[in-house]
Amino acid sequence: MNMPPIIFLDANVLFTAAQNPSGKAALIVELGAQGHWPILTSTLAAEEARRNLAIKFPAYLTGLESILSKAKVVSSVSGPACPIDLPEKDRPIFLTAVKCRATHLLTGDIRHFGPFLNDPSRTAGVAIMTVADFLGGK
Repeated sequence: MNMPPIIFLDANVLFTAAQNPSGKAALIVELGAQGHWPILTSTLAAEEARRNLAIKFPAYLTGLESILSKAKVVSSVSGPACPIDLPEKDRPIFLTAVKCRATHLLTGDIRHFGPFLNDPSRTAGVAIMTVADFLGGK
């Protein structure tokens, strides 16, 4: 029997899901809430999404809290040893996903995570993907 993926959401995916409740990122959360897969994120990602929504789209903060209630929010992990070359601010996101045994880290941060997309052999077994890639590129 195939195990469901374990999905870890970066801050920008949380932000997008809250700001566009009918979009693909919100669909990932809803499918998780329906039991298709566990949704995880970190305290750091949640706080970053909260901070950015408060600045840009404060009316969507309630939506973010609803999303976070459907996810398991775990303590962020940090440390000097990151197996991939990421900016310091992104390392806790990746390290927390690895610690949670996430199978997928969904992000929109192509600038920093782009070189590692769709190559779990280089990323400690975690498939780093965009939401669109995870959903089949549609």
